Amino acid sequence: MNKLKFILAASTIFLANASFAQEPKFQGAFGQLGIGYEAVSQTQQSATGAVNFTPVPVNTSSNNANSVTGTFALGWYQNITKGFLLGIGVEYSPFAGSAANKTATVQAGPMVISNNYRWQKKESYNIFLSPAVMVGTDGLAYAKIGYTGAKATDFTTRTDNLTGYSLGVGYKQFFNDDWYGFVEFNYANYGKATMTVTDPPGGPRFDGVATNGLATYNGLVGIGYRF
Repeated sequence: MNKLKFILAASTIFLANASFAQEPKFQGAFGQLGIGYEAVSQTQQSATGAVNFTPVPVNTSSNNANSVTGTFALGWYQNITKGFLLGIGVEYSPFAGSAANKTATVQAGPMVISNNYRWQKKESYNIFLSPAVMVGTDGLAYAKIGYTGAKATDFTTRTDNLTGYSLGVGYKQFFNDDWYGFVEFNYANYGKATMTVTDPPGGPRFDGVATNGLATYNGLVGIGYRF
């Protein structure tokens, strides 16, 4: 009887330790698809202009561009210590956002010149690290910090490649052994680019140079698979 009690006690301790040593459910590779809504803003850093080569003050204003967006992501979460993981991943959005209006106004003496342009954020990517903590056995709360880039058009003809940083927070929840749903919120600052414009012949010549910043906010919901 004593031997039986000893075997049962040892088995209980072994199973408890084995359960404790199990890898978190989010350990390993994952792929996911998200869809949501994105707000894009273009911020003016500086602007200069000249009419017939005479310097003039320039005032600009840009509308925000808001639209539906989507992302594809692949990554890996590695267990660091009990309940804590560190992930790495890459995500890509092939979708162009809505185009928005931008107005540049200059005044040369009594003459006021106002021109309207269009700007648009194109596809974007993000390479990120993701510290995370398990919530129970099926949930994961996580943050993201990354290096991000996007294409943007301005003055109708020019395309710039912008790079900057991204921040995000989110939550994932398994609904069966391998599939999970998620919700997350992200901010990206794509840095700035200098853009130039020269009005065509037929009126007063206008030359302008503007340095613009680009930033986005988005909220996503989606589905993912743990490989």
